[in-house]
Amino acid sequence: MVLTDPIADMLTRIRNANTVNHEVVEIPASTIKLELARIMKQEGYIKDFDLVQKDVQSVIKVSMKYGANKQKVIRGLKRISKPALRVYVKKDEIPKVLNGLGVAVISTSRGLMTDRQAREAGLGGEVICYMW
Repeated sequence: MVLTDPIADMLTRIRNANTVNHEVVEIPASTIKLELARIMKQEGYIKDFDLVQKDVQSVIKVSMKYGANKQKVIRGLKRISKPALRVYVKKDEIPKVLNGLGVAVISTSRGLMTDRQAREAGLGGEVICYMW
């Protein structure tokens, strides 16, 4: 099976694991997915992640995060820029997710960063996804 959008696959796996309260989810590894996992941990959406070497392809093991009484930390994940329709923004057009309560992940010339970091750095780029 060939994946046309590996980032959407990652977000869907995390969304599904979150829905059924899984503790760990495995995702095929790539550089951009590792960066996305790093941002999710930095912003407090996941507990932790590890890169695990396997025979053919390494995987990212993401430890899910829940609040008291299995309350979900991730309320929503949405892919914005897709392979069929790329979405780019200028530095002064960077979106705010839920009036700043959520996070937009932007792919800039300096790598993946949150909407806040991109605004501070004065960089635009491709809007990868929204998290809230």
